[in-house]
Amino acid sequence: MPVYVQHEALGKINDVFDAHAIWQAPGLALFARRPLLRDLLERSPREQRGRAATRCFSHITLMLPQEEVDDDRHLTRGARVRDLAESLSALHRKDFGDLLQGEDVRYHVVGADRLEPGEVEVKFGHAVYLPAPGETVQYTVSVSRDSAVWKTVCPIYPNQRLTLIGHDVHDATYVAPGWPFGAEGAVLLINDGPEAPLEVQVRPKDAFDCSYDAAVGYWTIRSRRGAVDATGAALRLLLRVTPTAARAPAPAPAKPASTPPAVWKPRAVPDPDMTAVPLACAPAAQPADVTYAPVARQRVTLAALALPRLSRYRETGAQALEIGLNRAFVPAAQPGDTVIGFAVDDQDQLQAITQAGRERIAVPATFSPVDGTRVELAACAPALAERYCALLVLPQPPTLPVAPGARFTFGRGAPMLAALRVLDSPAFLKNTAGTPPSSADRLGLSRDAFSFEAGPDGWQIARLSPTQALYHLDDKLAFVAAIDTATPEQPYRLPAGHHLVAGHYVLRFDA
Repeated sequence: MPVYVQHEALGKINDVFDAHAIWQAPGLALFARRPLLRDLLERSPREQRGRAATRCFSHITLMLPQEEVDDDRHLTRGARVRDLAESLSALHRKDFGDLLQGEDVRYHVVGADRLEPGEVEVKFGHAVYLPAPGETVQYTVSVSRDSAVWKTVCPIYPNQRLTLIGHDVHDATYVAPGWPFGAEGAVLLINDGPEAPLEVQVRPKDAFDCSYDAAVGYWTIRSRRGAVDATGAALRLLLRVTPTAARAPAPAPAKPASTPPAVWKPRAVPDPDMTAVPLACAPAAQPADVTYAPVARQRVTLAALALPRLSRYRETGAQALEIGLNRAFVPAAQPGDTVIGFAVDDQDQLQAITQAGRERIAVPATFSPVDGTRVELAACAPALAERYCALLVLPQPPTLPVAPGARFTFGRGAPMLAALRVLDSPAFLKNTAGTPPSSADRLGLSRDAFSFEAGPDGWQIARLSPTQALYHLDDKLAFVAAIDTATPEQPYRLPAGHHLVAGHYVLRFDA
């Protein structure tokens, strides 16, 4: 593999701000213990014909001990650093003027904590570029291990042709945070100008598989040597290149002009079965759940979770709702079991949560925390946006059978479909200090929310609580209607394969 980045340590230098001491040793270089900067540039030309150099490198990064750079900034406002860069540029033009071919000579002096007093390192090569004053960024490169938390690696400028991203500052232009492959290889970005798409290659070519997914807008890089992480998942790195023009922040979800205040109705004795509702309405009493037949032909599926706007329930003490998905991609009550999680706070802001940390997100968004599975965060229709921030579509939705010929009740107090009420636990809801723990289902789901019965032309839905909001979504999760008036005597007809939203749950009713 070619040397894209030349990183060398110079000999011990008494005064690290002495340009002549860094550029060339007095006397014959043949007798110097280690080559200095001029000798390194001469021995490693950018282009050559036979043994004769025809072009030299002109962008050089110089690393000095951090403490000495800090002292210069404190005492002289960085004057010695500036003088060093200017003096080295002048020496460079004087000795290699015939090999520059009109290119600018640029030096950048930085501090490095790893260097001891008197130590100096230099970095130059095909993949080392220093931007001109005022040059704007063309791309921003970021990486992720889980597609949720992205960490910035570097900018790329219009005239920066090659960029090498790897694990070590000595061998690459930039180090990728969380690089999982060790010294196995690197990623090479090739920028041939604004008119050509940026090209991503791996070096060496047999080290990785690299594929681009246009649907999500990033490359997935996997080791060809079968390396896995502690959980047994294949090592991979996701790489995203964002054009500067596309980096405007995503607009926040629109909030309604006015929102009814949340009401937490006091009782003489706290009742764990209370429902937090955004309107002050007393729940209607309903008869006990009926017995169902033993033959199951229909089924109900938990297709998605509706993430509520917690600002509507602020008076309940709810500060955040955090939902972690395990490797089966269902909510996990134990934080250690999660692959990816999502949180909404009392300001209605959304975050993705992984082992790499937390990151603010906007909807719609798609995540791929492990190979072969995508988690979608879908935007809500305007009719639902007053109550909900987003729909978390479950890639492996749980399903339960339903016996035909009987009417059943769904709600916090109903045993039917209880296994689909996956958020019925205090583990998902964070309350303010002094507020007793409570089930997340108390936010928006009544004890008896609605009844359902399979009919010959679909499902018969009846609204059982006057405070329960119900919404009909079609088979593609598109909004159809809000269900305001539906009684057991005059039920609402839900076509098979369509969805019903109640509380946090988006249930699909299949024939």
